[in-house]
Amino acid sequence: MATVLAIETSCDETAVAIVKNSQVCSNVVASQIPIHKNYGGVVPEVASRVHLETINSAIALALEQAQLDWKEIDGVAATCAPGLVGALLVGLTAAKTLSMVHSLPFLGIHHLEGHIYANYLSEPSLETPFLSLLVSGGHTSLIHVKDCGVYESLGATRDDAAGEAFDKVARLLKLGYPGGPIIDKLAQQGNAAAFKLPEGRVSLPQGGYHPYDASFSGLKTAVLRLLQQLEKNNTVIPVADVAASFQDTVARALTKRAINCALDYGLDTIAVGGGVAANSSLRKHLLAAAQNNNLRVLFPSLKFCTDNAAMIACCAADHLNRGHTSSLSLGVQSRLALSRVMELYK
Repeated sequence: MATVLAIETSCDETAVAIVKNSQVCSNVVASQIPIHKNYGGVVPEVASRVHLETINSAIALALEQAQLDWKEIDGVAATCAPGLVGALLVGLTAAKTLSMVHSLPFLGIHHLEGHIYANYLSEPSLETPFLSLLVSGGHTSLIHVKDCGVYESLGATRDDAAGEAFDKVARLLKLGYPGGPIIDKLAQQGNAAAFKLPEGRVSLPQGGYHPYDASFSGLKTAVLRLLQQLEKNNTVIPVADVAASFQDTVARALTKRAINCALDYGLDTIAVGGGVAANSSLRKHLLAAAQNNNLRVLFPSLKFCTDNAAMIACCAADHLNRGHTSSLSLGVQSRLALSRVMELYK
């Protein structure tokens, strides 16, 4: 396996990592959460500026932790899509510069493909085909992983992503940002059966509902209506119960779709990725349902669920081993379908 230094700056984490033979040699993540917390969400311009201030020291620290020099690096990679354009440009420009200075191959990596590869960091023996459930602040997708660079989208959210719904409900409950970890922690003290909330279904033109697509906007609105009703009745809001009921509803909706999709397509493994993969309720529901249906479920270790560069490096190493490299003229894109991944390579 190739040894790759990778940079991830698609949103609000300045991350640099080096992966060698599927082993993480270093994994540096400079989080911007304390900065954006003051605004209740990520401010793109602020994120870009902080990336600029942090990127050089993150690269130096990654090399120091790995105890490697540039002669031992086989390639340089950076996330190029999707993400915040300004933020992506910082990482991509740094990676291209390093590629030119050290005469190394350059690879532009799709952020979602990186989340798929996060599972290989803890399970190197994972083989295709399998089903990937990607759940994060910006994405909720069910993807048939057929091979490196070969993906078919089987289901997606029609509105809010799961992580986005967590942030919005946390805001309704005045819990702060980011919402996922706060709600998860608070839900441990609540009753998940306290309130019945709508799971959210996507209607089909010919009748019935889409078996794999999800919708969380209605769930968010239902929580808002619940809080308004409780306030109208002068009832003290049981925040822990609301958090637990909301989280359980999201976990059950994701679990049902993932299990049904895997069974329908004859896939015996579900690999989960993205920040919401760290959610305790999703892990509990999905593991139990998989066991009942003789399926295997894989979760990355918690540090590789949220955005990190180790998953980008792991993905880049597989592409580089297959002879895939990117042009130095490659740009960034705020959106790019996962099915178009191979367009990133020469």
